[in-house]
Amino acid sequence: MATVSPTWAYTLQLPHDPRAPGIARATLRTVLAAHGLTGLTPTAELLASELLTNAHLHTTGPYALRVHAEGSDRLRIAVWDSDPLLPPGFGDPGVPPRPADTEEHGRGLHLVRACADAWGAAATQDGKLLWAECQWGGLR
Repeated sequence: MATVSPTWAYTLQLPHDPRAPGIARATLRTVLAAHGLTGLTPTAELLASELLTNAHLHTTGPYALRVHAEGSDRLRIAVWDSDPLLPPGFGDPGVPPRPADTEEHGRGLHLVRACADAWGAAATQDGKLLWAECQWGGLR
């Protein structure tokens, strides 16, 4: 009898287009539904939305969304972009500076850190990768 691994991954390459984050979120919802993980949709969509928006706002080139099941209980959402600069406090245990209450921007990565079970960042040869994980436990 063959054993099917619970590990799977999907990658969506995105152009620098204002519609790209919405297309990526729709794709994420489809992937989660196909794998019976609709209970993760609100959290996963928020994490992806913030990471995708950050990539769109702070780069001028393409970016990519990767959705990956880590073992049998974790979902990793990662966004690659071509800017090698890691956001303050995201790739290390420090806390990024909190924006003033009157600021209209700057809360996205705070939301990711608050809603994800784990998060991180890594420099790559051609940019950076920001990721966040959420556990699904008994959602299957």
